[in-house]
Amino acid sequence: MKTGPLPIVTPGQMQSLDAEAIEKYQIPGLVLMENAGRGSAEFILSEFGAQCSKGIAVLCGPGNNGGDGFVIARHLFQHGVRVRIFCLAPIEKFKGDALANYVIARNLHIPFSEILSDHDARGLEDTLGSYGLIVDAIFGTGLSRAVSGRFALAIEAANNSSLPIVSIDIPSGISGQTGHVLGCAIKAAATCTMALPKVGLVTSPGFEFTGRLHVVEIGIPVQAVEAAGIPSFLITKEYAASILPERPLSGHKGTFGHLLIVSGSRGKTGAAALCALGALRSGAGLTTLAIPEGSQPVMAEKLTEAMTLPIPQNEQGSLSRKALPLLLEEMSGKKALAVGPGAGVDEEAQETLRSLVLESTVPVVADADALTAISKRAADLQKSKAPILLTPHPGEMARLLHCSTRDVQADRVKAACDLAAETGATVLLKGARTVIAGPDGKYAINPTGNPGMGCGGMGDVLTGVVGGLVAQGCPAFEAACLGAYAHGLAGDQIASFKGPWGYLASEVADWLPRVWKQLQACT
Repeated sequence: MKTGPLPIVTPGQMQSLDAEAIEKYQIPGLVLMENAGRGSAEFILSEFGAQCSKGIAVLCGPGNNGGDGFVIARHLFQHGVRVRIFCLAPIEKFKGDALANYVIARNLHIPFSEILSDHDARGLEDTLGSYGLIVDAIFGTGLSRAVSGRFALAIEAANNSSLPIVSIDIPSGISGQTGHVLGCAIKAAATCTMALPKVGLVTSPGFEFTGRLHVVEIGIPVQAVEAAGIPSFLITKEYAASILPERPLSGHKGTFGHLLIVSGSRGKTGAAALCALGALRSGAGLTTLAIPEGSQPVMAEKLTEAMTLPIPQNEQGSLSRKALPLLLEEMSGKKALAVGPGAGVDEEAQETLRSLVLESTVPVVADADALTAISKRAADLQKSKAPILLTPHPGEMARLLHCSTRDVQADRVKAACDLAAETGATVLLKGARTVIAGPDGKYAINPTGNPGMGCGGMGDVLTGVVGGLVAQGCPAFEAACLGAYAHGLAGDQIASFKGPWGYLASEVADWLPRVWKQLQACT
């Protein structure tokens, strides 16, 4: 059974969905806010029962996020929880639905304190200590400037309280668009987000502040979400399972594709071995590693299950331009090409790699030195003969876009989408919360992976895995999504089993059969 991915939205897209629910479907905004607050209160009562018994402090800022906070306080109050609202805005800052819920909360005589100055906010830390949990309803996803003044002091007091914090829609201070911290931000134990996850909740560094993510159904019509044509989604286990390549019972090694890898050079044979290992663990039927002839005997001995092809090398022990016609001929019968890891950065190797990517007659997964080779004129990939999948880390992405690594990390989604649009390629931007972007504007965020995977060889394995999936018939975008998810999940499971770091890229590759088994069980 196919399962669709989980859409993720920008603040602007969510505002449009809210407006359509209200204007087209005539669902009152007051109903949406009531659903948001009630759903969040139910989550808090269900998941934080022990803390509720000690009382809850609800921090309400200006606007609709504060309005959600008033509804939450009311429902908790009605359930007999000791609640106090700490309101960080005067009454004139509330309008419409938020004002209506402000008035209801005051009419019910819910305990209420105004925090309208820096002096008031500085006293919060001691006051919060008498509660068991904090609800953060200070700022929503519309925040676009750095937090300052009493709001910053309130956030600092909440974080310093050591109490669990449940944020409403998004941790206050996190950009809903990029996930970046706007001055300071709430560090939440859990976040109740409304209707759909926001991009800032699932990208880096926002996901580090989100805690456990819970989506609250508020009544946005399914038809409105479907009609919106949202091009972005979070990769889930169910989605990854739904795009597994088929493995018919009558299949054989010829059924599951033949991957050609061009990798390795003098001193860089490890990259080639790991790339081949990733391909073998991906389920590809056959793998051939083309490697400079001086390194081929080592690889032939090391790689038992992969075939090796010696190719002409230059004086540096890397690709000679004489290898190009041989490699193009070798593509006959192959289903995909993975190229780049450890292949060489000298001028001759770079020229050969660039020509190989552009002239390949089978889909290409380009990484590492192949990315360097095309970085001067990345737009030329629009002229390639076959589909291209690029797998840069942030530094390589910066070279491809001719900007700084800081620029890339400032908005990883935009960087990946920009490169995909410029080159016509699928882009897999590695790093915390990998971004996969297609040339059609679609993009996905991968939630798996951990800091222990920040070591040499992990990217080489990923290149082999993704290349092997393409060889098995997966379209480039789906291969990138599935490969990134499975590779990261293998790392996560090893980290929980062995420890948070110190495990090897080869161990991640060797764990992949367990991941395939788990995903297959979901289908």
